[in-house]
Amino acid sequence: MKAAVCRAFGEPMVIEELELAPPGANELKVKIKACAICHSDIHYAEGAWGGQLPAVYGHEAAGVVEEVGPGVRGIAQGDHVIVTLVRSCGRCPCCEQGFHGSCETKFHLDGASPLKSASGEDVAQGLRTGAFAEYVVVEASQVVPIPDDMPLDAAALLACGVITGFGAVSNTAQVRAGSCVVVVGTGGVGLNAVQGAALAGANKVIAVDLSEEKLEAAKVFGATDGVNPANGDAAQAVKQINNGRRADYVFVTVGAKAAVDGAYRMLAKGGALVLVGMPASGVKSEFEIVVLADASQRILGSKMGSSNIHVDLPKLVSLYKQGRLKLDELISGRFKLEEINEAIAQVNRGEVLRNIIVFD
Repeated sequence: MKAAVCRAFGEPMVIEELELAPPGANELKVKIKACAICHSDIHYAEGAWGGQLPAVYGHEAAGVVEEVGPGVRGIAQGDHVIVTLVRSCGRCPCCEQGFHGSCETKFHLDGASPLKSASGEDVAQGLRTGAFAEYVVVEASQVVPIPDDMPLDAAALLACGVITGFGAVSNTAQVRAGSCVVVVGTGGVGLNAVQGAALAGANKVIAVDLSEEKLEAAKVFGATDGVNPANGDAAQAVKQINNGRRADYVFVTVGAKAAVDGAYRMLAKGGALVLVGMPASGVKSEFEIVVLADASQRILGSKMGSSNIHVDLPKLVSLYKQGRLKLDELISGRFKLEEINEAIAQVNRGEVLRNIIVFD
């Protein structure tokens, strides 16, 4: 098995040959065909959230099933699948409430990575997936079968960036038709919040970003307006666009403290602030409690779009095949595994929407 291994925080990814354990009873092995680069992989590799090293990252993937454990049901060898980081039992209190991404159950692979170096050293399965690699072994609940005619590079995007942004709109906030929506940050996740809001029937979808190029991209995905905070007071600009009223929903899809701090001022009475982007551990924001309470406002956390992947991903595949969900437009570049450092560097420089590692 060939994999991209992060040997030390902040250092370039190194291609190594690793040993991959066979799948356990409720696990399966997938040959990866495409894996997109998400900022979460980069944050972990840089040490923003701690974690164990060495590690293989990559969690936004799609491929073909090679082996299934004896306890796996509904998935067979040869199936085309989306591979996610979401391990869920479907029965714990979080799963029963719909928060499958925060499942409380501990799985075999949570304590025993399937990866080892040639010398026998444990290698962490980053973000429960480790898909910057030719193969992965994952828990069966992480995998969703898709039609064979679904392009696997487009399907990979659904594993995280799309369900995180789109799901924050449709599941976490349940955006109402006719409302005003602000999306702060228009990278891969933000653009999917934009197109989720547009498909939900929002009257105004206002993209906020420091990049004029990304604001233009947001309009392709359904944004009605764009605001660059570098050009003035973003909250006042939102109010002006929405005929003197602030936004019903504000989605912060970046992990920047300044973005969260500025979002409170964009929120109308009765509005919801949805925190989607993940900052580094220890980052804190403050708000005036009496203002939030008096205005009947809400702050909602959204992990993986509060999605049930086995329900939501087939719906998103259907929307794509109908031409209603944009996926191909998100792909900025395709790279071989050996080119992963340049692919990551482009993401870090903010030059792209989504770069994808593709495998023969």
